[in-house]
Formats: sequence, structure tokens, C-alpha cells
Amino acid sequence: MATYQGRMLEALGDPTRRTIFELLGAGPRSVAEIAGDLPVSRPAVSQHLKVLRDAGLVASTAMGTRRIYAVDPQGLAAIRGYFDQFWNQALAAFAQAAENPPEEKT
Repeated sequence: MATYQGRMLEALGDPTRRTIFELLGAGPRSVAEIAGDLPVSRPAVSQHLKVLRDAGLVASTAMGTRRIYAVDPQGLAAIRGYFDQFWNQALAAFAQAAENPPEEKT
């Protein structure tokens, strides 16, 4: 597995980070907004966001004194591409099986 996608998968391996990523899928949020939806502290949310940001899955922008986090479209495209390769292989195998069904034994 490529290192870049490996970091992404490792980052999403943690249930709290996965939940944060899913929350950001609904739209950008601040740390306080994310923490309000989770049973963890703001510092813990910040640490999880750092891991997600380092993995390339989220990006942040400054808005006044707050940082707003959102899903990084480039990171999302990379992880989707990783999973698409498996989907494409499965579809090709299915098409092969449908075109060449095994002969029945009588």
C-alpha cells in the first residue's frame, strides 16, 4: 500500500477521528462545534484534527481567532482512488465470470 493512502487509512482507523471526518463531511466546522457533538474535550479534538490534517484528509482556514476545518477534496479524491481500484477489480472479475460461466457438471 502506498504510504500516502496508508497514513489516511491509519488516521481513519480511530473511531473518534472517523466521526470527526464524517461530521466535516456535512460541512466546515470549528473545533468548538466539533467538540460539542462529541464526548471528548476541545484539546482532544484538536489533536485528532492534527492527525487528520497531517494525513491530508482535512484542511483548515483562519477566520478571525478561530480555525475552521473542512474535508480536503484532494485527500478525499486520493482515498477514493485507492478504494476505486478494488471496486474496478471486483467489477472486472464479475464481468469475466458473467461472460464465462463455469460449465455445469451433470
